[in-house]
Amino acid sequence: MSHIPARIFGSLAPALVTPFHKDGSIDVDSAVALAVRLVEDGCDSLVLSGTTGESPTTHQPEKNELTRAIVEAIHDRARIICGAGSNDTAHAVRIAEGAQESGAHGLLVVSPYYNRPSQRGLCAHVQAIAESSDLPIMLYDIPGRTGLAFSDDTLDILAAHPRIVAVKDATGNVEQGVERCHRTGLEYYSGDDALNFAWMTGGASGFISVVAHVAARQYRQMIDLLDADQVWEARELSHSLRPLVAAIMGSGQGAVLIKWALYMQGIISTPTVRLPLVEPEKEEMTRLEKVLRSYDLL
Repeated sequence: MSHIPARIFGSLAPALVTPFHKDGSIDVDSAVALAVRLVEDGCDSLVLSGTTGESPTTHQPEKNELTRAIVEAIHDRARIICGAGSNDTAHAVRIAEGAQESGAHGLLVVSPYYNRPSQRGLCAHVQAIAESSDLPIMLYDIPGRTGLAFSDDTLDILAAHPRIVAVKDATGNVEQGVERCHRTGLEYYSGDDALNFAWMTGGASGFISVVAHVAARQYRQMIDLLDADQVWEARELSHSLRPLVAAIMGSGQGAVLIKWALYMQGIISTPTVRLPLVEPEKEEMTRLEKVLRSYDLL
């Protein structure tokens, strides 16, 4: 049996959508039902109020209400990780404090977007959030969205903080991430469904997934196969999911398309998103429906 990492944040965590009613208000009941379903399908963590959860357009009272409801429903069956991202450090600190008060088990902290601080500013931002709560922190490195990557020196500094324990990597650079994982001792999590298998065979602890909303059982099987050193079988399973990953993530509108997938399945009552997100193009919906049917998911 190969060495299995500690998995402080679990191994399979959907980046949970935030269901809305038709009027745009949060549908907490649907969110709870979805969370329970995913845990029953093998997810041992849930990420709330991340990008897929439309965190830029949900407000702190809504985030806290969502967290409290899901924590109450899930109890200790899965870890609840809450996004605490903002380009205003004081705002991010308030989000982190609210998440802890609402019962979260960990925080996902993305680099500040748009205002593009220096690496020293990035360190200070993350350290301020880390000092604002007692929760373990997963850094989120996604420069394609934020315009600000974590440098090697910054990761080395942050890794010394006792509550900064993991990285969600959506840089697309698996080789770099594997080296950083070994050097820093931080646990690494795939942040890109197309690279989940590559990350796991490189030593990642697990992945934060959009596609797991509709493929949690397959991803749980893939992780279990890898843990049992059945790499070839896991590779074939991963390859079989590529059309599904492409249909949901290929256009860069994963948060929108996964809501439509769940709506098509009858799991959420509306696919409503908040502006500036809008519904997908008709061709995207047609392709998504065709792929879901091919996997017997409709």
